[in-house]
Amino acid sequence: MKALAGPPSDWLPAASGVAPRVDHALRGLLGASLFMVVVLTALTLYILIRYRRGSGASRRPLRIATWKIEATWIGGTLAVFLCFFFEGAGVYAEMERIPPGLREISVTGRQWMWDVRYPSGRREFNAIHVRLGTPVRIVLSSEDVIHSFYVPAFRIKQDVVPGKIVSTWFDPTRAGTYTLFCAQYCGTAHAQMLGQVVVLDDSDYAAWAHGGSHPGEGAAPAARGQAVYRRLGCAACHEGPGATPAPSLRGLYGGIAVMADGRRLQADEQYLHDAVLDGPHFRVAGYPPTMPTFAGILAPADTVDLVAYLESLGRTPPSAPARP
Repeated sequence: MKALAGPPSDWLPAASGVAPRVDHALRGLLGASLFMVVVLTALTLYILIRYRRGSGASRRPLRIATWKIEATWIGGTLAVFLCFFFEGAGVYAEMERIPPGLREISVTGRQWMWDVRYPSGRREFNAIHVRLGTPVRIVLSSEDVIHSFYVPAFRIKQDVVPGKIVSTWFDPTRAGTYTLFCAQYCGTAHAQMLGQVVVLDDSDYAAWAHGGSHPGEGAAPAARGQAVYRRLGCAACHEGPGATPAPSLRGLYGGIAVMADGRRLQADEQYLHDAVLDGPHFRVAGYPPTMPTFAGILAPADTVDLVAYLESLGRTPPSAPARP
C-alpha cells in the first residue's frame, strides 16, 4: 500500500481523470478575476491621483458618448465570462455523465462513518480500495441525516440525502491514499467522519483483494437484495403463473411505469427506491392499492440491495419500453 501520491509540495494532487480540467477552469477564472482586480485598482488609483484636489487636470465634460464606453466594457466582460461559463458547464457535464458498465461500490453514510460494500460482498468502514486506472461508480445513500461525499484529490463532492439514492464516479489516475471527508455538517462528531480512498496498482490491488476475499464472506448486492425480496414476501404479489395483484418486476428497470393517476415515470434507480419505500404513492395503473409502505421498516442498506436486485431482473431496451 503506497503513501500519499506526489512530493510533499503537492498538497492537493490531481488524482482523477477530471481533476486537471477542474483545475484548468479554476486557474483560468482566478487569473481573469485577478487581472480585473489589478486593472480596476490601477484605474482607481490613476483617477484618485490625477483628479485630486488642487491638480491641474481638465474637468471639462466628455466629448464622446458614454454609452460607447459602457457597451464596450459590458460586452467585453460578458464575452470573457461566457467563455468561463461554457468551459465550466462542460466540466460539470463530464462529471455528471456516468459511463455505463462501471464497477459499482455501495457507500452508506451514517453518523459518523462510511459503510462501504463491494460487489463481491466484502465490507469495510471508512475505507474504499480501488484499482488504478479503473473507473468506479459510487452508489450513495444515507441512513440518518444529510452527508456529503467529498474527496478533494478527485475534485468530486456529492451530497447524500436520506431517502434518496445518488451516484458519483471517478477515474483514479494516481496511486496513493486520499482523504475522504463529509462536507456537510451532520452532528456533533461531524469532524471525525473521515475515511480514505486507497488507489492501488494491479499487483497491490490483487494482493488486497486476495487477502480479503474468503469463500462465504458475503454476497453481491443483487444477491443480498434477493434475500430481502424473499424475506419481505414480495414474490407473493409480483410473481405467479396467473393473474397477480401487482405488476411483474422483470424487465421493469429502464422502462416506463404508468401510474393510476396518469403519471408516466421513468423506472430508473430512484423510482425503484421510492416505489419500494412509498408504494401507495406509486400505484401502477390497472392494479389494486395493495403495495405496503416500507419507509422506516427497511434499513437504507437493505433498500439499496433490493434496488440492485430489481435492476438485475432485466432492463427494458430504450426503443421498446414495456408496460410495468
